[in-house]
Amino acid sequence: MADPVRIAVSNQKGGVGKTAVAINVAGALNDRGHDVLFVDLDPQGNATENLGMREVYDEGPPSLFDVLSDAENRHHMADLVREHEEMDVVPSNIDMTAVEPELTLSRRSGQQLSLALEHVEDRYDYVIIDCPPFLGNLMDNALYAAQNTLIPALAETTSKRAFELLFDHISALEKDYNIQIRDRGVVINRIDVRKNQAREMVSWIEDAFDDTPVWKVRERASVQRAMTNGGSLFVEAPQCDQLAAFRDIARGLDSQFQRRKVSHD
Repeated sequence: MADPVRIAVSNQKGGVGKTAVAINVAGALNDRGHDVLFVDLDPQGNATENLGMREVYDEGPPSLFDVLSDAENRHHMADLVREHEEMDVVPSNIDMTAVEPELTLSRRSGQQLSLALEHVEDRYDYVIIDCPPFLGNLMDNALYAAQNTLIPALAETTSKRAFELLFDHISALEKDYNIQIRDRGVVINRIDVRKNQAREMVSWIEDAFDDTPVWKVRERASVQRAMTNGGSLFVEAPQCDQLAAFRDIARGLDSQFQRRKVSHD
């Protein structure tokens, strides 16, 4: 079996629907027959809650905090994995709110997630990492582990500065660790085509990322409703017209990583 593809879904700007994109991309990859591991690296635990695991967020040790902050606990990564209808999940935990300073003190502060994933990832085709909405040690861990990023963004002018900050951070991380982090695509999320600014920003993003796939997802209430019900559109709203957009993303990722759709038989 080929090594799993790791993808960090990242944008330090909050409110862009990052978790919705991450969950629905994972759902789309599952729909193509892939085994997916979803890692909720956001201390807020939105993905954990949206995947129906709110009670796990409040559970005691071992948690993702313990795995990332203490090398002796790294093997517990396998104990954290929870089953979901569409994907396996490493949930976030309330203790993750205190992990940033712990990682700062770590000898290999940006590499802890990558080392932990080695204990579990051989069962999966894709590892999708939902990043926190800020630049820091957790974001470094996600970007180092994945070295591939999928960037959700809104069709509004504030996205320009968000892209700039993210790519400055990525460049610094590449130099620090002597790695290359590839942007695998931009997902313009929650597009309201009635707004001139939205149409103008879609054009700007497409021009700015002319060598990178740009996928467009329109504003739909069913996206949030599906997450409230504990899953992606693929199980919770199979008639939603935005399924096609997420299928395109999954198909595009398979193409980039030379993976094939797998039969469910």
